[in-house]
Amino acid sequence: MAQAYDFKLPDVGEGLVEAEIVAWRVAPGDTVAVNDVLVEVETAKSVVELPSPWAGTVQELLVAEGQVVPVGTPIIRVAVEQAAPNGAATGGRPAEDAGAGASTGATGAAAEGSTATLVGYGPRAGRVRRRPRRTSPATGGAAGDAAGPLSVPEHAPSVPDQRSASTSAGLARAKPPVRKLAKDLGVDLRAVPGTGPDGTVTRDDVEAYAARAAAAGTQAAPVGVPVEEPGGEDVVGAGVIGGRRAGARETRVPIRGIRRATAQAVTQSAFSAPHATEWVTVDVTGTMDLLASLKERREFADTRLTPLVVAAKAALLALRRTPELNATWDDGTSEIVLKHYVNLGIAVATARGLVVPNIKDADQMTLVELAEALSALTSAAREGRTPPADMVGTSFTITNIGVFGVDGGTPILNPGESGILAIGAIRQRPWVVDGEVVPRWVTTLSLSFDHRIVDGEQASRFLVDVAGILENPANALLLA
Repeated sequence: MAQAYDFKLPDVGEGLVEAEIVAWRVAPGDTVAVNDVLVEVETAKSVVELPSPWAGTVQELLVAEGQVVPVGTPIIRVAVEQAAPNGAATGGRPAEDAGAGASTGATGAAAEGSTATLVGYGPRAGRVRRRPRRTSPATGGAAGDAAGPLSVPEHAPSVPDQRSASTSAGLARAKPPVRKLAKDLGVDLRAVPGTGPDGTVTRDDVEAYAARAAAAGTQAAPVGVPVEEPGGEDVVGAGVIGGRRAGARETRVPIRGIRRATAQAVTQSAFSAPHATEWVTVDVTGTMDLLASLKERREFADTRLTPLVVAAKAALLALRRTPELNATWDDGTSEIVLKHYVNLGIAVATARGLVVPNIKDADQMTLVELAEALSALTSAAREGRTPPADMVGTSFTITNIGVFGVDGGTPILNPGESGILAIGAIRQRPWVVDGEVVPRWVTTLSLSFDHRIVDGEQASRFLVDVAGILENPANALLLA
């Protein structure tokens, strides 16, 4: 006899308090195996896939997409043919014993004879097997679909029906970046036919649908929260133009996820650590020449080499001589904690906001290893796939503001860190060399530091060391 269990939102190992349900990967009636992905959730730091700890049948989705819920909240109910043995559960409870599902605890339980893997890491036992859907005689869509197709003016070009192959019980299958694009364009993903694998909605599908909808004069889904216009008329029905609804004077965007985490972090840092900033402008022509020569070497043939890689290596070497910039102020014990490792954080701008994943023990890596790690780290961050473990434990951070064409700034420290280095745009400028003005590649380095830990002398020495390596990479031999 089948026993129903409630899967509760877990803490994925990063001190999680709450998370947003981004996308359900299953629907009621689906058969799942152990480790099949049930849902994608967005925490304050990354998007994480949560696997099923049971083999069974999905009975009910307890939380809607887009809803933010605290850790311990039951989010899905799964019927398991053989109930989990006593003591095997790690927090999941039979639905009939869980009442309204308000009980708290770690998520999930393993069915007898199966092994659960927490937080989406580890092998998947197999693909989700979907049961055939009953269709509504009136619409031909899946039974239980809540929303109808978008309205199309009479005689206008047709827009595909909302109940397309990309939906299952009204739930579209798409990656987080595609969902973000759809939200920005005001497109309801459930209305978009998916042409990707297994009916997944792709970026091209969203853009094509938006273009057809615009040509047809179709009303798009609203973005943000509607604002009452003078006279009391609600503007939910207004179309979206350039990211806002026509006729709307304001758009309210909920503060959550990465934006909330960023706001809390920079506020905490700005008002807890006394910031000071120094900067130096340096001729990096030697670094540009080095990169050109390294790209010809066989060991770098498949490696993406950028000035950031060399700057990161220079910072790692400079930290050996100035360990105070790789330290933490501990108010609780009245101690400065000097770290004998460098978990190098790289600030990455993503569609979801600013994130700072880190490379563990970056100071132990070769230049090739560092380049590969940087490339993998930034790619994962932009796709919203950074593992939670890579978002914690940063000891020193680099932010490459030069990619935006900015020369310099005063970056704010990550909480708990004593230094952050900003690298400005690399431009050709007139530069004096041996008494003559010649064009050279030039950049500005900006260093913010916690003045409780780092004095001006130490900050200056660090900056000079980094600048010296970028100006003449042979200087790295002096610090290696």
